[in-house]
Amino acid sequence: MEQKYFAHETAVIDDGCKIGEGTKIWHFSHVMPGCTLGKKCNIGQNVVISPEVILGDNVKVQNNVSIYTGVTCEDDVFLGPSMVFTNVINPRSAVNRRGQYSLTTVKKGVSIGANATIVCGNDIGEYAFIGAGTVVTKEVPAYALVVGNPGRQIGWMSEFGHRLNFDSNGLATCEESGDEYQLLNGEVTKK
Repeated sequence: MEQKYFAHETAVIDDGCKIGEGTKIWHFSHVMPGCTLGKKCNIGQNVVISPEVILGDNVKVQNNVSIYTGVTCEDDVFLGPSMVFTNVINPRSAVNRRGQYSLTTVKKGVSIGANATIVCGNDIGEYAFIGAGTVVTKEVPAYALVVGNPGRQIGWMSEFGHRLNFDSNGLATCEESGDEYQLLNGEVTKK
C-alpha cells in the first residue's frame, strides 16, 4: 500500500497511527502509538505527539512542540514554536498518574503563540488567539485574544487573525476579510 504522507527519514512513527494524506512530518519528530493526524498537517522538527492525541486537518505544528495524551486539536489549528500542553494537573515524579490525564480540546482555527503553555483541562474556543509566552490557566472563549502569565483576555480576534474593535452596537468588521462580527452578552459570533 502506497504511503500518502511524507515522513523525514529521522522521524519516528510508531505502529497504530493514522496519518492523513498530504501530511508532512519533519526531522527528529516522534508520533507515538494510537495518534490520529488529519490531512495536510505539517509537523515541524523535534515535535513529540504522545499516544492517542488527535489532530484534525491542516494543523500546523511548529518546531519543538510537545502535545501530550489527552489533547485534541480540531481543523486549522496553529501551534507556535516551543509551545507545550500539560496533561496532569498535579504531577509528582514518585506518583504514577497515568490514566488520570485531564482532557484539553483546541477548537477549529485557534492560533497558539511561541512558548505558550496550555495547562490541562482548559478548552480553547474556536478562532481564539493565544499570544506568545501566554500561560492558559482557564477556559478561553471563541474569538478571544489572551496574553500574559496567567493568561488574561484583552480583546477579540477575527477568523483572519485581526483585532476586532466593536462599536456601541456591539458590531465589528475584520479589516482583511470584511466579515462582520457581533459581541452580545460577552460572546462573539460571526454574522
